[in-house]
Amino acid sequence: MTAAEPEPTGAPETPELAHSEPGMGWTYRLGRTFVAPLARTVYRPIIEGREYVPREGAVILASNHLSFIDSVAIPVAAPRPVHFLAKSSYFEGAGMSGWFRREFFFAIGAVPVQRGAGQAALDALDQQRALLDSGRAVALYPEGTRSLDGRLYRGRTGAAFLALQTGAPVVPVGLIGTAEVMPVGARMPSLRQRVTVRFGAPLDLSHHGAPESGRARRGATDEIMAAIHALTGQELAGTYNEAPAQGAVEKIKRVLPHERL
Repeated sequence: MTAAEPEPTGAPETPELAHSEPGMGWTYRLGRTFVAPLARTVYRPIIEGREYVPREGAVILASNHLSFIDSVAIPVAAPRPVHFLAKSSYFEGAGMSGWFRREFFFAIGAVPVQRGAGQAALDALDQQRALLDSGRAVALYPEGTRSLDGRLYRGRTGAAFLALQTGAPVVPVGLIGTAEVMPVGARMPSLRQRVTVRFGAPLDLSHHGAPESGRARRGATDEIMAAIHALTGQELAGTYNEAPAQGAVEKIKRVLPHERL
């Protein structure tokens, strides 16, 4: 999730999903039937802990984030359909190339969302909660954006908020090698590298408290990130993964304590 200033207040009404049955049309069935097995054959990923992923019911897969291909690796490795939010711009574009890109993202379980801070971040949480309320698996990146230096950054509280609000268990996911398979800027993934996908034991975060509590959200987030770190062994950055602050006002806001969703 991207950074956001507003604190979540209560539970707004669950919105209709942007795609009435996201990823459940012929494109997604084709992806699950043919694309995922083909990708496992070609890339030979090392998959560990698949037994930890519940086969039914709402579940949050919380992962580190190193590469664009992470959002392909998780659905390919998971034993059940997994949905994740993707920038709405990925679903735009005219002609055959636009159609192919749009159908590809639907095939891997993506749901379009307008990304950003403030209200956009809260709207994204609403979409993810709608998926969880319908009993689906949702993949999230608590770091918010890709780590360009390979370190594991401090987690944002959106995933923990959803878990505390919906009661969904959180399965930590550790991705290793995806940055080598498809570095930032690469147009196609490499066939010479292998990816490791590690699923950890489900986390019940309810003991942290109510979702309205900032302390509960922070504590639950730190537990999620500790579990991810145990799977990846990445160096800890100790900070949020954010672009340098621009302007005096933004620098002051960064110094003041506030919640990142």
